[in-house]
Formats: sequence, structure tokens, C-alpha cells
Amino acid sequence: MTSILIADDNLQLVNILSEYSCKEGYKVYKAFEGQQALDIFENNDISVILLDIAMPKKDGFQVCKLIRQHSNIPIIMITAKGEDFEKIMGLDLGADDYIVKPFSPAEVMARVRAVLRRLDSNKEFESQKDFIHDDLKISIKKFSVKINDTNINLTKKEIELLYVMASRAGRVFTRDNLLDLIWGSEYFGDMRIIDSHIKRLRSKLDAVPHPSWQISTVWGKGYKFEELK
Repeated sequence: MTSILIADDNLQLVNILSEYSCKEGYKVYKAFEGQQALDIFENNDISVILLDIAMPKKDGFQVCKLIRQHSNIPIIMITAKGEDFEKIMGLDLGADDYIVKPFSPAEVMARVRAVLRRLDSNKEFESQKDFIHDDLKISIKKFSVKINDTNINLTKKEIELLYVMASRAGRVFTRDNLLDLIWGSEYFGDMRIIDSHIKRLRSKLDAVPHPSWQISTVWGKGYKFEELK
């Protein structure tokens, strides 16, 4: 049975989202502060988490970071401020999506369904063979990336982005292409999520020299994995 952890210090909001989640057939767990959310996650089989940023004891950023040390469970961050988008991306938390208050419960459920569908498609993705290009090695099963045998610490989404582009070197991917392939065709969020992920991916990859390839911007179109001569 699909289970959802709803973590927010707003009792009324948690109860509303719980009601909608029950209608979807999900088993619901509720948390009203960060440490409680962690305890519930660690002691139960949770399928997806709705995680508010502004919670007492441990905020959503801390909770997400701690969970990501052990699990790739889908996490949707809840924020009251649109500008938190850059912070969510900048902190490299590995959140799957974010949603800004105020929102409709129906929209939240649509986001939940979308990340759960992506979870199913990821199982097929994770069956892909390792990819090797000169000094670059991507292991999907282990979710690891190496350049010249140096481990590059990437989030799951960053690895997926790199794999999709590297395995189709030279092809130009639009933002819509990458959203469909990595986040799913039902992604409703901000398209800036692509640019933020690419920016952080490049920054991490550039920490180790790789003269035979790069991720290039094709102005007005998108991005590509480019082999250099």
C-alpha cells in the first residue's frame, strides 16, 4: 500500500492534505515538527514525503538532508516563499519537487501522483548498463559517477541528467525534453529547475579536469553533451 508522510506544523493543512491523501487510497502518517518526521520515516515504510520547510526543532532543509543520506525516497518540499526555490536548489538537497503556498490540495495530489509514477519509471531506468566515455564512468545501479577514478558527489537527479545527455552525445535536449525524461511529463513545477540542476552539475564536474567532453549550452535551444577534439 502506498504511504505518505505529511510533515507540516500547520495542523489544519495537515488534516486537509491527509483527507485528500486518504481519498487517493494512501496510508497517511502525520508529523508536526522535524524530529517527529525523521522518527516516522525511520520506523515505517514510507513511499513519498510532503515536507514543509518551516518546522520547529529541525526544519525541512535539515530533515531532507538527513533522509537523503540513506534514501532516494521522493520528497516534495512545501514552502511559503517562491524565492526558496533557489535555496532548495542551492543547498543541493536532492528534493524531487517543491510547491509554494497557497496551493490547492488537488494540485498537491497531482504532484504526488507524478513523483510516484516517476518512481516506477526509475526502476526501468536503473536497469541500464554502466556508461563509459573516455575518463567518465556512470553507474546507474550504484548511482555513482567517476572522472579519472575520482568520485563525483552528485544527486540522483544530476546523475540522471548526465546519463541521459552523455548516452546521447551531440543531441540537443530542450528543457521540455529533460523535464519529460527526468521529472516526467506530468511535472507541474518551475522550468528553472533544469537550469539550476545543470548549473550545479557543471560546477561539480568541473572540479575534476575532463578535456575530452563538456556539457554545452546551445543558446535558444537547450543543452548537450559535447565531445571535444
